[in-house]
Amino acid sequence: MAAHRKPRQRAIGGPTARTAVTLALAGTATATGFDGTGHAEPQLTPAQVKAKVDQLYQAAETATEKYDGGKEEADSAQRRLNALRDETARKQDRLNSARDALGSFATAQYRDGGFAPAVQLALSGDPDRYLDDTAFAEWVGDRQATAVSQVREQLREIEQLRGAARVELTSLRSRQAQLKRQKKTITTKLDEARRLLAGLTARQRAAVTGDGAAPGHASRSASGTRRALDQSGSATAPNARAAAAISYAYAKLGSPYVWGAAGPNAFDCSGLVQAAYRSAGISLPRTTYAQIDVGQRVSRSELQPGDLVFFYSGVSHVGIYVGNGQIIHAPNPSAPVRLAPVDLMPFAGATRVA
Repeated sequence: MAAHRKPRQRAIGGPTARTAVTLALAGTATATGFDGTGHAEPQLTPAQVKAKVDQLYQAAETATEKYDGGKEEADSAQRRLNALRDETARKQDRLNSARDALGSFATAQYRDGGFAPAVQLALSGDPDRYLDDTAFAEWVGDRQATAVSQVREQLREIEQLRGAARVELTSLRSRQAQLKRQKKTITTKLDEARRLLAGLTARQRAAVTGDGAAPGHASRSASGTRRALDQSGSATAPNARAAAAISYAYAKLGSPYVWGAAGPNAFDCSGLVQAAYRSAGISLPRTTYAQIDVGQRVSRSELQPGDLVFFYSGVSHVGIYVGNGQIIHAPNPSAPVRLAPVDLMPFAGATRVA
């Protein structure tokens, strides 16, 4: 009987050793991460925070303009859907009335239909009157045939309206889903910007957001507005409508930026422009990329007070030129409606709408 021998233990080496060391290091790294002694995320300088926040705000504003456009389309789709539903309801009421009338006629026909014409003539005390009644009945029959044809046509129209309403509802739901995605994009980027700004001191935040950099931006009094208007050169606006739009914008200095808002107490950039010119009797589209196609295009050197000035390659921001190299705009959630140099942002184009 063979003796039992203990298996010889092999020295750890080669791939097995490397695997064990890798696992041990990984475990150490994991443990370090859990106990909080690992390397923290590098601290950004205020300049880096500003660059990142500006990037986030610009991306959020691009998404906001898409949201504004989508919201406008969704609102239009909702109005069309409501109109289709109202028209369908009106036609359904008329159809019900026509059906009731046909039902009453059918009941009368059924009630009188048991007597043959000859029997009815024999029973009639006035044959001439009977003949007159027969002619009348034939005329009524023709009218009822027309009524039946009209009911059939109403049924077709109602079905067409219902089909159009179904198409409009599908379109509306698609736009609403798109709005939801755009809203998530906006809030995600704004939340990230707020997180970065929260890591700065108050002084650093003021420097990054430019708070107080635009002189007179918080002035809301009538005398202050008039003085700012005179100083800015907007008193030389080319016409009354441009002057009215500028005056409205000045009156809104200090109002908060809220994405998707178009007044009267809060604005995003295109919402401020739309509201200002609405007050002057001019209807503008809701979004920057639609507003730039209104009116007459002008160059940077041709700017006059009241012109709309657009910024960034995607035409994602707009302000109202008020003279002396200044615009009024709604910048972003970190700053209210304010005056700013026209050269503060990359120039994308300008248009004259008044």
